Amino acid sequence: MSHVAVVGGGLAGLVAARRLAESGAEVELLEREETVGGRVRTAHEDGFTFDRGFQVLFTAYPAVQRELDLRALSLRRFTPGAVLARPRHRSVLSDPLRDPGSATETLFNREIQLTDKLRTFALQRELRHRDPDEVLDGPDDTIESYLAARGFSQAYVENFAAPFYGGITLDRSLGTSSAVFEYTFKMLSAGDIAVPADGMGAIGEQLADTAAEAGATIRTGVPVRSLDTTGDGVRVDTLDDEVHADAVVVATDPKAAADLTGVETPTESRGCVTQHFSLPAHVDLETGKRLVLNTADDRPNQVVPMTSVAPEYAPDGQQLLSATFLGTPTQDDDVLAAEVREALESWYPSRRFSELDLLRTDRIEFAQFAQPPGFRDTLPDADAPAGPVVLAGDYTRWSSINGALDSGRVAAETVGRHVD
Repeated sequence: MSHVAVVGGGLAGLVAARRLAESGAEVELLEREETVGGRVRTAHEDGFTFDRGFQVLFTAYPAVQRELDLRALSLRRFTPGAVLARPRHRSVLSDPLRDPGSATETLFNREIQLTDKLRTFALQRELRHRDPDEVLDGPDDTIESYLAARGFSQAYVENFAAPFYGGITLDRSLGTSSAVFEYTFKMLSAGDIAVPADGMGAIGEQLADTAAEAGATIRTGVPVRSLDTTGDGVRVDTLDDEVHADAVVVATDPKAAADLTGVETPTESRGCVTQHFSLPAHVDLETGKRLVLNTADDRPNQVVPMTSVAPEYAPDGQQLLSATFLGTPTQDDDVLAAEVREALESWYPSRRFSELDLLRTDRIEFAQFAQPPGFRDTLPDADAPAGPVVLAGDYTRWSSINGALDSGRVAAETVGRHVD
């Protein structure tokens, strides 16, 4: 029986560990933090559920369908579309085919031209029958140039594409790869956006449970200092001991993976700041389980009524809102919170927000790696390191939960070629 060490307990490492254990390998996963999940984590405090930043699950992602038990996650689903907000005005833009109740509001939405709505439906039809891998490997440009080439108006870009895809790619300038736009647009048209009732951290917990059930040993609170390829395998040095393995999967963040393996990994990052607020439940924001996009500016880019989607995220009598600023703003937490309050008051002039209470702020410098046109040509392959060492992480595929989960599968298959 081969012995495989997995360094890192994020989504990629957990998938790799489970698949390797299922194949008959003796698997030992080493995670430096006390909990698994990597960047997909959740904290529970005083009856509130705080996901690390604004994170959601696209249910149509192929790797999500393959690797997760969605029913067991008790998913709470967003309504398709969004509320478009600017001072003293709000409107709904949705997909009438998947959300028939919004058909009239969407048809008469003056923020988006009829020609743009027709182009959106045409794009849905075009992408529906394309293979997902073909989409990622197809012709590439910036999202901004792609939309212009397809005839979308500047109003569509400013009032919908920039804030909505700014939230997905953390790049409101729309300089991200159009392949990422096409892929995620296809997934949004085919499935739902959702969160588990227990928070996004439930995804990592489920993967850890299935890996353990398959026979993998999971050790948390074990930082790895170095790897040394020997004649008969790899020595893994931790702070407290050594692990000798026939092969190693390095499933850490990109910087740590580069330090451990010497392989060049993405360094340019996309960051964000997400603040979590409580608000009395009687203050109805009338979002219909949709996120609220700031069409005027990016301060904040979006506000999300988490408890209208997942009531479990807050105690009785309270609702939980999240607000996300793109990049790494330097203003302190209270200054940012004041901007959120001012934005809400301008969007909802008839509501009172004196009881909006800041509960938590997550400042995430490396939420995603940058994905400009052609970025996939620069990413390392799973088998890039020398010897029986394999990489796993979204930075080997593309920056998403799907990329992380799929990279775990690829890593396990690559290890199989080393130890067979």
